[in-house]
Parts: sequence; C-alpha cells; structure tokens
Amino acid sequence: MTYPSTRGTSAAIQAGLASIRQAFVARACAFLILLAWLFVPAARAQTGMQDNTAFDISVQTPPEFSELRELLEKHNSLQRYRAVTDLDDTELARLIVLAEGDVRNLAGTLGYFSPDIHITREAGANQRPVIVIDVKPGQATLVGPVNISFAGDIATSPDADAQAQRLAIQNNWQLPPGQRFTQDRWDSAKTQALRELVARRYPAGKLADSLADVDAPGKTANLGLRLDSGPLYRLGEMQVTGMERYNPVLVPRLAQLQTGAIYDQKLLTEAQQRIASSGYFDSAYIFIDPESDPLAVPVQVQVREAKLQKVVFGIGASTDSGPRISLEHTHNRVPGTDWRAVTKLQLERKSPFAQTEWTSLPDEANWRWGALARAERLNDNTLITTAQRLRFGRSQSSDRIDRNIYVQYDRAKVSGTGLAGNTSADTGDGSAISGNYVWTGRYFDSLPFPRQGYGLGFELGGGFTLATSQNSKRQPYVRAVGRWLGIHTLERGRIAMRAEAGGVRADDTARVPSTALFRTGGDSTVRGYGYRDIGVVLPSGIIGPGRYMTVGSIEWQQPIRRNGLPTEWESTLFLDAGGVADRPQDIRLSVGVGTGVRWKSPIGPLQIDLAYGVQAKRFRLHTSVGFVF
Repeated sequence: MTYPSTRGTSAAIQAGLASIRQAFVARACAFLILLAWLFVPAARAQTGMQDNTAFDISVQTPPEFSELRELLEKHNSLQRYRAVTDLDDTELARLIVLAEGDVRNLAGTLGYFSPDIHITREAGANQRPVIVIDVKPGQATLVGPVNISFAGDIATSPDADAQAQRLAIQNNWQLPPGQRFTQDRWDSAKTQALRELVARRYPAGKLADSLADVDAPGKTANLGLRLDSGPLYRLGEMQVTGMERYNPVLVPRLAQLQTGAIYDQKLLTEAQQRIASSGYFDSAYIFIDPESDPLAVPVQVQVREAKLQKVVFGIGASTDSGPRISLEHTHNRVPGTDWRAVTKLQLERKSPFAQTEWTSLPDEANWRWGALARAERLNDNTLITTAQRLRFGRSQSSDRIDRNIYVQYDRAKVSGTGLAGNTSADTGDGSAISGNYVWTGRYFDSLPFPRQGYGLGFELGGGFTLATSQNSKRQPYVRAVGRWLGIHTLERGRIAMRAEAGGVRADDTARVPSTALFRTGGDSTVRGYGYRDIGVVLPSGIIGPGRYMTVGSIEWQQPIRRNGLPTEWESTLFLDAGGVADRPQDIRLSVGVGTGVRWKSPIGPLQIDLAYGVQAKRFRLHTSVGFVF
C-alpha cells in the first residue's frame, strides 16, 4: 500500500502562514503610521511646540488699507515656501525678488496698480529671518467709461420689452464710472449683467467678450463687455413627470403658463411655488433646456406627489379662547371625484367648531367650485350662540388677489342668562340666505414677515332673513365690510396701520343672524379687551351684537438689537380703538394702549402684547401666531 506524499502540502501551509504574517505586519505598520499621523500633531500642539518654518512674514500697509493687508497676508507667494526649511540665502533672495511681482498683481485686484513695494529680509544673530512686505498702495484706480454692447435678438429687436430689458441692463450696471475698480467688483458686475440678460426672453444668453483696459499712470480703468442674447425663447408644451395619483390636468392648471408666452424665469419660479404650495405635491421643479427649439421650448416639470390623505393634530392656546386642541383630516382626491375634502374639529372654551370644506380642481382660469358646512358654538359669557353655516360657490386665488363668490345659509340660535328683556333681533337669533362677493388684495414686499406694502379687502352681500315662527317674516338686508392694512418702513423700525369698518342695513325688526352682525375686541382687533367684549349694550345690560362696526390701530415696530445688529425680536408700541352700535352716530370708541414683542418664528410672527383697556380699566395679555390678511 502506498500513501500520498505530504511534503508538498506542508510547504504550501508554511508559505500561506508566512504570507499571513507578512500581511499582518504590513497592516500593523500602516495602523501605527495612521495613529502617528492623527495624534502626533495634536500632541505637538498640546505641548506648545510649533511647526518648523524657514522664515516669518510681516505685511505692512497704512492703517486704512486693512483689506489689502489681509489679502497679502493670506495669498502672497512666499507663504507656500515657509515649510521648506533647507533654503539657503541665495534661494531666499530669489524668492523675494519674484514675490514683488506677485504682490503687485494682488494689489491690482483691489484697484492699486501703481503701489510702492519694498520687500526686505530682517534677522538678528541666530534668529529666524523675517520677510517684511511694505506696501504703500497709492491712489486707487477708478472706473472710467463703460461700454456695454449687445449682439443677438436683443440688439436688433424692435420689441419695446427687448429695448426696455437692454436699457435696464445698462442702467443697473454695478460698476459705474467713478467707483474704485477691483477684480471682484468687475466679476460681480459682469455676472449680474448676464443674470439680468438670461432672466427674461433669452435663457441661452452669454458673455461674448469683456475687457478692462487699465491705465495705471492715469489711474483709470476703461471697461467694455459684449452680451450675446441669442434667439428669443417662447414656451412650448408642458412635459410633466412624477404624476400617478392625481388628474394630469392639475399641474398645468396650477402652473398657469401659457403656450407661446415669452420665457420669463420669474414666471417659472412663481409657477413652481404654486405647484409646491398647493398641498398636492411635496416638491416641484420647473426648468427648460436652452438647447431645444427656441420657438417652442418644452417646459419640464418634475413633481413628487403628496399622499392622498393626511391627518394633523394640533394643540395651542390664546388669551381670547384659552387652550385648544384640533384634529384635521385632508383627502386630496375623494373617491369617485377629483375634489379635495378638508375636515377639521377644534375644541376650545370660547368658540369650538366642526367644519368640512370641499373644493374642486382649478379650471383654466384658476377658478374652483367649493362647498362648506360649519357648526360652531360662541360663548360670550351671558349669551351663547349655536350657529350653523352652509356655503356653495366659486373662488379664485393668485399670488396677490383672492376672489370668492358664493351663496350662504346662516342660522344662529341664541341662549343664555342674558336673554331676559331682549328681542331676537337684539340678540341675533335668526336665520338668513345671502349672496356674497369677497375680494382681497395683498401688496406686501414679503410674507409672512412684511416690511412694506399694503393689503385691501372688501365684502359685499345681500339677502333676506327667513321666517322661523308665525310672528316672524322674511325681510331683506345688505351687508358690507371693508378693511385695510398699511406697513411703512421708517429710518428706525416701521409703522403698521390698520382700519376696518362694516355695516348691515335692515329693518329694526329683521332677525339677522348674529354671525352676520358685529362684535369686536381681542387679540387681533382691539387689545386691552376680551374676545367680542365690545358690542351693543342691550336693555338688560348685557353686550350683544350690533349692525355697525369700526376698528382702527396704529403700531410702531422696532427691531431689538444686540451688538448693534438687529435680532429676530422686535418691540412694539400700539394704540387700538373700536366700537359697535346699531346706528353709525351711536358708535363710541373703546381704546386700548400697550406694548409688546414680536418674534420671527418658523411658523410666522409670534405676538405677545400687554394692553390696557381705557374703558375697561384693566390690563390684558394677548398672544397670537401668524400673519393673516
């Protein structure tokens, strides 16, 4: 019997073990090198040791030229040779000679083309050399004539809009004659001019040529640039990607971009914002490809759809109504329809309510059909109003203007300890059907933190009360409300002024529902008074609703500064006044004065105000969140 030899196997095992040992040693060495690289510099820093450099650098300029000094300290060419520790005197002298040209070029980027430069080496015995860069910049170079020329469609188009765009680019030029010339300003001005060119009409525009002709002895820089607009672009068909859940017509109707319209980046941005804020999408991105046909460039829209349903639980508090909790459910596409349904339940001490509102998709003109049902309970301490509302109509919303046209049914049932001695017409116990038109315009510079601008709104309605018993009858009435808010920036802070007035015309015996009448007072009306505390004093001595109302306010808002810089907080001083009566001549104003603070919170302005009600003779704390007009 013979056995296989094991000599070859043993040799293979030994070779494998040797290979493993070599790999282990190599990895261990690499690990030790890594540790040394990580920790030795830190240890050296902790022990106060300094890097071994060949020389130090000292940059000297007149005190008023700190910008130049900082530039030279960071970017002079000598900095990269400091770590070369074996430089001899000859090599160092050669670097000093070369450094002068580098310093001169750096000074030129800030407009100093004829500086007086002295670079010397200073060192005592057994001391490390110090290279002193002494620069006297001299007179700065100023911008001379500026020549901005155009090529492409913008140069030859007779269109008034093209001519206006060309003129705007020239007028908005950021480096006009007389300013100090610097490389950064020159680059920034060219970039801004190109940005204005491609923002409208010409997305394929480019900077064809530019020249800064510097006359160093004359201390002037003559500038020239040529902008090539390329062809005029018009919007073509919309190509949408990412749509699965919702009707394909939704994105074009939200975008409101017309085929054949001249390209305008601002319009595309606004369309993108409308789509993203519609509630149907988590994100949206709109762009075009300039390489496409300029006569009908496709508009690319990429969206990421929101979920069909959403539930939001909320908790909060206000000085008017105390603590509150809310539950809101949104269904973006009710089964069998394209309508959206938003249902909300809110529980609070003064005005709990339940509401559901259904809205259709917008049509080509951005009008939507809508239906609303609401039930609420208003607790005015002595009077408790249980109200129901049904509404059906159409609405249109845009970036600045909202319009609503609707038919509405209102019913109010009034109860409580204050009914004795008062008629149903006095307390607002009744029901009515009305037709209404509401218009709101917002012309603020930014939302939700406006610094300048105004808002204007009005409501017009008319209808008739409904007979609820044998002793009551149908009676006509008309209702109108106007409101205005103006914000004006001052040298220190800004002034916000607010005014609102409303009236209902009807027979004295008409049982107009209290929800169509007026009461005021509280966080957003007349501070210093409780929620709906201002109304008509009824024969029994309690406060009821009135047919005429007026409210006005003036508020000074000033940023709170720290270290001379404005913070996210503001202080305010304000004066509010308002009154309610059944006849305009009977209105007596209730006045509130106070102070407060504002905070720019992530969800809108947070207001905390302490107000004194002059007629109520008491202080009240008011808090609210958000900007609403």
